[in-house]
Amino acid sequence: MIRIRPYQPEDWSALWAILEPAFRAGETYAVPRDISEQDAHRMWIELPRAVRVAVDDAGRVTGTYTLKANQPGPGDHVCNCGYLVADHARGQGIAGEMCAHSLALARELGFLAMQYNLVVASNEVAIRLWQKHGFAIVGTLPRAFRHPALGLTDAHVMYRLL
Repeated sequence: MIRIRPYQPEDWSALWAILEPAFRAGETYAVPRDISEQDAHRMWIELPRAVRVAVDDAGRVTGTYTLKANQPGPGDHVCNCGYLVADHARGQGIAGEMCAHSLALARELGFLAMQYNLVVASNEVAIRLWQKHGFAIVGTLPRAFRHPALGLTDAHVMYRLL
């Protein structure tokens, strides 16, 4: 069983072990592939409004998500989330659980909609999962992502009202 709880500072080393390989791979996040641990901490922990971790029955961190306003001022009623699951925990439904949890948390925090700004078109598993959770592709950005293996790849903007 997966439990989702607020991030605690002692979670950082486990989170970095999840974030670093995904960022270094450069296949799904528009983050510099050589991002420092300090910059990743600032981006994933310090800037968002909420950070959550998924833990298994043994208390091991298996995933994480961040939630923040997508834009400041007049756009701050729409939130944005980012999700990552540990490689060893993929295929267990953790991303779906985190998505459902983030939608509930976003409502609780007063957001009216959620938007994903750059879902790489080659990330078909994520696209199907987000669609299952009510997101629609509202736009496609041609050749907007430099994929390390596929080259310039389309990216989608996905959106749903809460």
